[in-house]
Amino acid sequence: MKSRSFGPLKPKRSTNSESSLDKIVQSARNLSEERQEGYRQRALKLYPWVCGRCARVFDRDNLYELTVHHRDHNHDNNPNDGSNWELLCLYCHDDEHARYTDFRADGSSDSTEDTDPPATHNPFANLQALLNGSSNKSD
Repeated sequence: MKSRSFGPLKPKRSTNSESSLDKIVQSARNLSEERQEGYRQRALKLYPWVCGRCARVFDRDNLYELTVHHRDHNHDNNPNDGSNWELLCLYCHDDEHARYTDFRADGSSDSTEDTDPPATHNPFANLQALLNGSSNKSD
């Protein structure tokens, strides 16, 4: 009779371990690309094809140079309303990430303890009244 060992189980060696690992990595890459294409297409439908920083205008010929930037730097945060995205050209996008990297390298954290309170001004609060022509005009 074989004696039982209650120690940790040794992983079974498989000759296909490298190929299965390659399949897992490839699957993860494919899912990432699908996710990126999904939010890119949504962002391109939501926003005008203009860089949010330098105001460069894009058309179908150079649209590949327009990228989707995640404002909170979390690429998994993709709300349907696009509130975490902004369209940036390649150069402005690189600059934004370089600034963020420099900010993080200075020892800063993402904590909101010492930051200014969020802006509360709503520039479109009176828009409906302006469109209806019922705003108070003081000429």
